[in-house]
Amino acid sequence: MLDKLGGIYAPRPSSGPHKVRECLPLIMLLRNRLKYALTRREVGLIMAQRCVLVDKKVRTDMNFPAGFMDVVEITKTGDRFRIFYDAKGRFTIVKIPRPEGRYKLCRVMSVKTGDKGIPYIVTHDGRTIRYPHPEIKVNDTVVVGLKTGKIYKFVSFQTGCKAIVTGGRNTGRIGKVLSREKHPGSFDLVHLRDSKGQIFSTRISNVFILGAKKSLVTLPKNNGIKSSLVEDRRMRIETTAH
Repeated sequence: MLDKLGGIYAPRPSSGPHKVRECLPLIMLLRNRLKYALTRREVGLIMAQRCVLVDKKVRTDMNFPAGFMDVVEITKTGDRFRIFYDAKGRFTIVKIPRPEGRYKLCRVMSVKTGDKGIPYIVTHDGRTIRYPHPEIKVNDTVVVGLKTGKIYKFVSFQTGCKAIVTGGRNTGRIGKVLSREKHPGSFDLVHLRDSKGQIFSTRISNVFILGAKKSLVTLPKNNGIKSSLVEDRRMRIETTAH
């Protein structure tokens, strides 16, 4: 998301809860996307004021990685944003109301038993949560309170749920889960249908459940619908005309 000449100087994200290729450094968020600053030095001055929170925790490292579903809050302005994918698979920022900034959705990556028989789950953002509900399984989505770190409720992976694709060529597309195609020894496939009726499929590891019937979080403006090249061009012409 940098210009052609500035791309080679892209800041590298620090080590954190998200993979390098699946996150956005805070400097990119504040300078390039939100335009709170014009230069790297200005971003450093903003971060030094301890007014930037990621998931309710103060972050002073301008290269800290913010990834999918993270809630970024700027206390001085009172703005809250959730990091999402648009229908083209790029990071986009969704402004959210105050009540929605108190929780985030996390995908369950593994369910294990630790020392002394203590059960725990590991989520997509590196959280380890002990003593989860016994019905929580891998691929489910849990609603985590950002201040407490506890699970308030969970949504099981099943047909009819609303989901977003977080990897592959369909990244950012949102649809309803139609079916799960099992392939023992290989990747299970999930078929989804968006609100336009278009059907697409992806690996089960790329499917992130957003809610049972409707999404539990605010969606981007295009609602995850992938438009064709002709529709995309028409929309751009209309926006420039206005």
